[in-house]
Amino acid sequence: MRRICKVCLLFVFVSIFSLIQAQDIHFTQFYMSPLNLNPALTGVMNCKTRMVLNYRNQWAAVLKANAYNTFSASYDQKIAVGREDYFGIGGSIWGDVAGASRFGTTQGRLSLSYSKKMAGYRKKASYLVIGADAALAQRSISEEDLRWPSQINGNGMAEAIANQQFLYGDLAAGLLWFSVIDDYTNWYVGAAVHHLNRPNVTFYRQSGSKSQAELSSRFTIHAGMQYPLQKRISILPFGVYMAQGPHMEVNAGANLRFALGPSRITNQSWEIGTWYRIGRKTTGFTGTGSEREETTALHSDALILSTRFNYENFGLGFSYDINVSGLRAANPFNGAFEFSMVYNICGPETRGVYCPRF
Repeated sequence: MRRICKVCLLFVFVSIFSLIQAQDIHFTQFYMSPLNLNPALTGVMNCKTRMVLNYRNQWAAVLKANAYNTFSASYDQKIAVGREDYFGIGGSIWGDVAGASRFGTTQGRLSLSYSKKMAGYRKKASYLVIGADAALAQRSISEEDLRWPSQINGNGMAEAIANQQFLYGDLAAGLLWFSVIDDYTNWYVGAAVHHLNRPNVTFYRQSGSKSQAELSSRFTIHAGMQYPLQKRISILPFGVYMAQGPHMEVNAGANLRFALGPSRITNQSWEIGTWYRIGRKTTGFTGTGSEREETTALHSDALILSTRFNYENFGLGFSYDINVSGLRAANPFNGAFEFSMVYNICGPETRGVYCPRF
């Protein structure tokens, strides 16, 4: 019992520290949340229009009603340019609420991309894609359930958060390279930088105050491919690396795709996969004053089980994170679950194969 209490206190401290550092949200099924992963993925699809919904729930076994909840919705489409290139445009909104403080962020984003054919022909081609997005975000917090030792005096609560909500702008850019070898084989690699403008996200914004809490830029590298193993079975390995300030995350694994319909390409299929996520945690501090630095170490975070069902233009994904970190003492093997839904609207396409089938 004493050990569980210590782990819970550690979890609260980590949550508060993450709030101060403003680490970004993440989705386990990053390959089913394209506009959140890289603006260069805007419009990169084999249909003309795509709509995506994502929902993530984390730490419900420990935090109950105060569990972390994250949602996202996006819409994007591609527009033909000339004989071989494409222009992509899209919009997305995501929200995140965490803990008893109801610390939350809501963001609306406009994304643009341009895909340039670099080599190939109708059935085999390589493209370079450049993308960017601009966003307006709102950050908020509720102080009703917050209790800090420094806030208590003989008369009760003495301090208050000056601004419990505020707006800020955000910018991101990305690149993507992909090659389609044939109907069953393709690969891609991309990179993105979010928070290019490093916005100030402090809640202490009184008139004349110089308080600063810059949101660290997030650097993302991701890659994936599809490769046929047998006539109706393909393997789809994916991986993503993200770094933001002292934080780092690597999520990698693979899905097996089983064709169910008359075609082994994409119309009807079922996928199952296993993933593993590691991260970097803060273990302490060295030095004092201006020379004080954090010490960090890698740690295992979660073993992930995922599945996905594709039918015609509709895709439904589910994943479950099995907690393997030190917090499993308070939350044995429980972590987070995610639902993802993708719906494509297609039309006549006379240009042949365009992009990988995510």
